Amino acid sequence: MQAVTGGVDQVAWQPEDADIAVVERMLNLVRAHLGMDVAWASTLTADEQTIYAATGDVETMGVPIGRGLDLRDSYCARVLAGVIPPVITDARTHPIARELPPTMDYGIGSYAGVPWRGPDGAVAGMVCGVSRQPDPSLGEQSLRYMALIADVISDHMGSPIVRQRHATAAIRHTVQAVLDAQSVRMVFQPIMRMTDQDMIGYEALARFDPTVFTGPDKAFAAAARCGLGIPLELLALRQALWRLPDLPPDGWLAVNLSAEALLDPHVRDILLLHAEHRLVVEVTEHTQVTDYAPLTGALQRLRQAGIRLSVDDAGAGYASLQHILKLRPDLIKLDISLVRDIDTDPVKIALARSLAGFADQIGAELVAEGIETAAEQDCLTELGVTYGQGYHLGRPAELC
Repeated sequence: MQAVTGGVDQVAWQPEDADIAVVERMLNLVRAHLGMDVAWASTLTADEQTIYAATGDVETMGVPIGRGLDLRDSYCARVLAGVIPPVITDARTHPIARELPPTMDYGIGSYAGVPWRGPDGAVAGMVCGVSRQPDPSLGEQSLRYMALIADVISDHMGSPIVRQRHATAAIRHTVQAVLDAQSVRMVFQPIMRMTDQDMIGYEALARFDPTVFTGPDKAFAAAARCGLGIPLELLALRQALWRLPDLPPDGWLAVNLSAEALLDPHVRDILLLHAEHRLVVEVTEHTQVTDYAPLTGALQRLRQAGIRLSVDDAGAGYASLQHILKLRPDLIKLDISLVRDIDTDPVKIALARSLAGFADQIGAELVAEGIETAAEQDCLTELGVTYGQGYHLGRPAELC
């Protein structure tokens, strides 16, 4: 039945409890007006139908809620394809309906169904009503009433708030799939001492399937948006620490963690278990810090255990400056925007020189990131920058 799935969205809507309650009220109106035993609303994909809301004698008729059903066996697919009419007054005598599995499974005697549509106008699901007995009163007027109800459901499901909830649910599903499959790949970029170009450590960087997330910043932002930010950071941390035995024993490993993740006791416990491995924690800006007191308290035990603290993106804006002033890091990383073409820009040179002096006064060391040319490296070395990383010094790569 090639035509069955024509016009149906490939991704089903996933309504939440608040949406289901609204739809159930609409379904009760259908049952009351048409005198039907059960009314339901479903979502459709290319091969599945899922009833997400139903009212009436649901248990008696055995209507499954929340479980994907084979669309090929359904009334809905055949209605959409024009194989059967949208109203069947006696399912047991209809030449096609009487042979369909739902007729026997649910004891359907009569049926009426109309589509509801997503924001793009494509069919997203069906609103259906069934009874155990034949009902000759069903007809065009019944369909017109059901179509009005389906329009209300379409408008509700297409509202900006509901669409936002659906988008968040879809993102959560994607991130959860990454977590379940542990599909975070770590690469390691060398950090070099500028004066002699000795390799003194690595920064662990997360990588994702580019068909799922176009970059790690997109992945972590999506995870934070749907409430899975800490689990995703924790997975990346575990994957990075798993490679500790493969690193030089006298080098450090820098791992990126948000302030929110560092406030999580489980994250801190894992860091403390590996404190002897010369860890550096780079505080990222996945989430904004509004109160530094809890964060400084959480970091105190880590620093007492020998874990050093690094602040990223110095010179890029107010947020990184706040991090430096409030957290007093051991390492300050110059942002790539400051490093790029610094050898030809007097303003950048002046700012980097000021930051080098500031770092020296507070007992911190500078790390320049994003070094791509020998001229940039020479300029930064002359300015007193201690460490550097970038494509000129070494690209991120998997460990052998």
